[in-house]
Amino acid sequence: NGLEKRPKLRFPGFDEPYKQCRIGDIYAERSQRGASDMELLSVTMNDGVMPRSEIEGKDNSSEDKSNYKVVLTGDMVYNSMRMWQGANGISPCDGIVSPAYTVLMPKIPISNGYFAALFKSPNLINEFRKNSQGMTSDTWNLKYPQIETIKVDIPALPEQERIADMLGTLEKRISKQALLVDSLKKYKRGAITHILSDKSNGFAAEVTWTEKTLAELCCEFRSGRNISATLIHETGDYPVYGGNGIRGYCGQFSHDGEYVVVGRQGALCGNVRLIQGKNYLSEHAIAVRANEENETKFLLYLLDYMKLGQYSDQGAQPGLAVNKLLRLKCTVPDKKTQSRIAAFLMGYDSQISTQERMLTLLTNQRRAFLQQLFI
Repeated sequence: NGLEKRPKLRFPGFDEPYKQCRIGDIYAERSQRGASDMELLSVTMNDGVMPRSEIEGKDNSSEDKSNYKVVLTGDMVYNSMRMWQGANGISPCDGIVSPAYTVLMPKIPISNGYFAALFKSPNLINEFRKNSQGMTSDTWNLKYPQIETIKVDIPALPEQERIADMLGTLEKRISKQALLVDSLKKYKRGAITHILSDKSNGFAAEVTWTEKTLAELCCEFRSGRNISATLIHETGDYPVYGGNGIRGYCGQFSHDGEYVVVGRQGALCGNVRLIQGKNYLSEHAIAVRANEENETKFLLYLLDYMKLGQYSDQGAQPGLAVNKLLRLKCTVPDKKTQSRIAAFLMGYDSQISTQERMLTLLTNQRRAFLQQLFI
């Protein structure tokens, strides 16, 4: 009827309209101070409230904490200057925080898991931004008098707990998936080092590894072509690669075939990736292709192992000199063994890509729930 507020998505068995109230009806500000012997806490963007020792790994015992604010388990803590970016969380333990933080304590029975998610939801983050005070985003500040007047629509406690359980399960699944991706990447890095340092019996036995320069391995090793920024668009027929990956798309291509692309300029210079087909490589990238005696896919892992970024010229804009790289020496096996090594390592890349897609799917699912479970 236009008067009742309901979310787009609900669990079966819950049909009551959400109740509108102010954050000040739910939370009061905790202003207790003077407990300098308690655990020092911080608020992170992604992991919520954590002991600062786990984040910084250093001793803060000499720091003057006499004016720090007390936090009790279940309190909502947020960074007053970064609330509009989602810098908030429910504290899992007692402790103290810097005076720059605001500490909120529940006034009524609530589900902490529900409010931890609610305070990260897009609509409420937008309200935090609109109510922050300051001339620019660098000086925006959201103190308790501003946040307590913000209106929210919340369900009854049983529905809060049901939503919190589901989102908590999803968060655990995302954490496990992220750990799996990180583990696969770590294992792959270890495999590259083990093989290319000539320690792998599986690839080193009865195979001769010969010292070569990069120039001796390649038929092409040169910077890409200059392209005007006006020719690069969000969509187009051919990807444009710069120093850190795809910059956009354009209507023409400069390279056709299989290449290793090395970032030549920028903070990530030395990064490598394999491209195939028709692409445009800008002057900030280096196009690398193996000659007939070597395998281009193998060069992908060889150049990654060589950590080319360490050879960048230091300056305002770090960059790699092609002539300098061509003189670098490395030890490589014959082409047949190169192909075997590349196929072996690409198997890991395939697994990593599959698990990264799953992580993206879960993350998008969480984002969708935050948009549809809350008003």
